[in-house]
Amino acid sequence: MQSEKRCIEKMIVYKFGGASVRSAEGIKNIVSIVSEVRDDLFIVVSAMGKTTNAMEQALACFMRAEKEDAWAHLAAVQQFHAEICNALFKTENETVQILSPIFAEIKELIMDGVGDDYDRWYDHLVSYGEIISTTIVAAYLKTQNIDSKWLDMRKLLITDSNFREANVNIDESRKNLRQAVDFQKHKIYIGQGFIGANLKGVPTTLGREGSDYTAAVVANLLNAKSVTIWKDVPGILNADPRIFKNTVLIPELTYADAVELAYSGAQIIHPKTIKPLENENIPLFVRPFANPDQKGSIIKDKTQKPIDIPVLILRANQTLVSIRPRDFSFVLEDSLSHAFGLLTKHRIKVSLIQSSAVSISVCVDNTRYLPAALDELANNYRVTYNDNLQLLTIRGTNRKIEQETTADKEILLSQHTRRISRYLLRAKNRS
Repeated sequence: MQSEKRCIEKMIVYKFGGASVRSAEGIKNIVSIVSEVRDDLFIVVSAMGKTTNAMEQALACFMRAEKEDAWAHLAAVQQFHAEICNALFKTENETVQILSPIFAEIKELIMDGVGDDYDRWYDHLVSYGEIISTTIVAAYLKTQNIDSKWLDMRKLLITDSNFREANVNIDESRKNLRQAVDFQKHKIYIGQGFIGANLKGVPTTLGREGSDYTAAVVANLLNAKSVTIWKDVPGILNADPRIFKNTVLIPELTYADAVELAYSGAQIIHPKTIKPLENENIPLFVRPFANPDQKGSIIKDKTQKPIDIPVLILRANQTLVSIRPRDFSFVLEDSLSHAFGLLTKHRIKVSLIQSSAVSISVCVDNTRYLPAALDELANNYRVTYNDNLQLLTIRGTNRKIEQETTADKEILLSQHTRRISRYLLRAKNRS
């Protein structure tokens, strides 16, 4: 009871993404940030830099039974982490002690395994990225005399078996986490974002960028008073500064604002992150990793005033799929639920819908699951599609912004409500 009370009164969660731990300097900055914390702290850490992408390349080779090529990719991953370790620790022997056991596990997994189920193997292999990063961070914290304990979230965060998009079993995870975390023994705990395991102990992942979701779940289960996500941007901006000019910081948002932006494709917050926080009214801070003294942005229940600037979200790699029934029956009456059932079956996420009496058009992410979905839809419908598209969402829209952001694009489809405009765009052919 006393330990639980300490969690309620003092505990906070920090999440550090891949950009924060992509170098030795980044890890040293983590130490600088956590050294200033007086509250009990749970740190959630992502894989380092582009490790997840590199692991995915290794997985692709493994699935083609090209095991030596797979290990070549993984050896490059090991070398990348070894260079970071060599910059952090005094001796090469420390680097070997940290990395060798983990990569020996991975090599055995690759050499003995058979690539029979992509999603299951994805979770088994790619989850090691977070294991590696947290092991390095934990080891470096100890060299700086910071009291901390490393946790394996594959043993604590229990999920279903929906590989690559696993859902957390809240009751089982709460029991495990509260047994593992005791801030009277250690001031700081370190766990992996993005990963968990099912009841049989088989590793699972929570979806790309799922470390945000991990941080929110941990905060919910341990009754945290706040969550801070450390990013390589000043906070939540009204647009991606890599795409749009003159971006502006949004200092505060409601939970509803954040959900709306995440659903539209904003990359700053994982879509599933908000619900565990809103359920317990836990505020979420988004702050700049490079300038930790800056306040950044806050997401909470209520704000002083609504967002009063336009918000632009560009979602790339989109496909517009249009289906018509073969017998020209009324789609909305006869075929709507069937078509969307097929899309759900193939894990296709719909971001825009437009319909008429005899056709349905949907904008979806162009994922590896899409070809199979199109094949099955073609069994019952006439199917056409356009790919290599962009979906632009403008919240707080006005005519000037619409013209500026779509001027050099072909508009295939548009939708408008009182405050939101959405455009499905394609690059114009240039002669």
